Amino acid sequence: MMFNFHKDHKGLVRTAVAGFAFLSMIVAVIPAYQMQDVAPLPGQSALNQTERGGLQVFISEGCVACHTQQVRNIEMDQIWGSRPSIPSDYYYSKQRLDLWRQSPSLLGSERTGPDLTNIGNRQPGREWHLLHLYNPRTVVKASIMPSYPWLFEEKDSIAIGPEDVVVPVGGKYFNKSGKKIVAGDKVLQLVTYLQSLKQAQIPDGTAAGFIPSTRTIDQTIQADDQLALPDGNQLYIQTCAACHQENGQGLPGAFPPLAGSSVVNDADPELMIRIILQGYDARTEYAQMPSFAEQLTDAQIAAIVNHERSSWGNEASAVDAALVGSIREFITNINQ
Repeated sequence: MMFNFHKDHKGLVRTAVAGFAFLSMIVAVIPAYQMQDVAPLPGQSALNQTERGGLQVFISEGCVACHTQQVRNIEMDQIWGSRPSIPSDYYYSKQRLDLWRQSPSLLGSERTGPDLTNIGNRQPGREWHLLHLYNPRTVVKASIMPSYPWLFEEKDSIAIGPEDVVVPVGGKYFNKSGKKIVAGDKVLQLVTYLQSLKQAQIPDGTAAGFIPSTRTIDQTIQADDQLALPDGNQLYIQTCAACHQENGQGLPGAFPPLAGSSVVNDADPELMIRIILQGYDARTEYAQMPSFAEQLTDAQIAAIVNHERSSWGNEASAVDAALVGSIREFITNINQ
């Protein structure tokens, strides 16, 4: 029997409703039911009240419009996480807010800004996030991210209390005499949420791999050939410049300068390499530096060290990947 929807309006409505119901089952209902079997990963913890408040600020301020939280299974996404994302990664963030409100979708679709899946490991310091949210250009000169000054408050210096979190904004971005920028409750919640975004580790060998690029690149690196090391300048810009700045001057009260640094110019590069591998948080006047042991190879660290030791007026001897490898092995052994 042929349908004649031009005349059989009831048949048209019934078919449309049936099609809508069928597609809803396939696209929404069945996947949602299957997701109930997903369990959190070992070591993955639920969002606490402050972090969940930060999630709400993240959504209300539209951050999800430009930032994703999904590491795709292609080689170019290795910079955002150590493995591709899996459903268990979203176990806690997808829990309903209450009976009437579904949790927001955090995967995102427009990667205008960097992916935030592992931002808690890449940028653990609170000061960096606060500066970045007040005015992104304070830490990333070419950033196109909007500023969020309404999340902060200007206060008289004499009115600063012990509970106030002062943001070390300086230079051309804020120079009002007798005034300080203080972080508001919402931005502190948002930063706490961002710091909690750390990709959970799963047992070795069980994670899906990344699909390699079709480009042919010679990855062979000889430890005794400095010309074969990766581009130290490019690695520095990608990994270090957000804090220490492209000119190596850092930011006063937030990140130390590398230009003229006694650590960088030391004849023995061991301390510098250990700081990169282990991170550093021993100077209260500066923000915490994260560990890069899991993010960078020995050759990449050697390239960055050589760039820093030969730039901005620094004059120190070069290092090779073998030296970085031996220091990494020593640190691993003493921590076992």
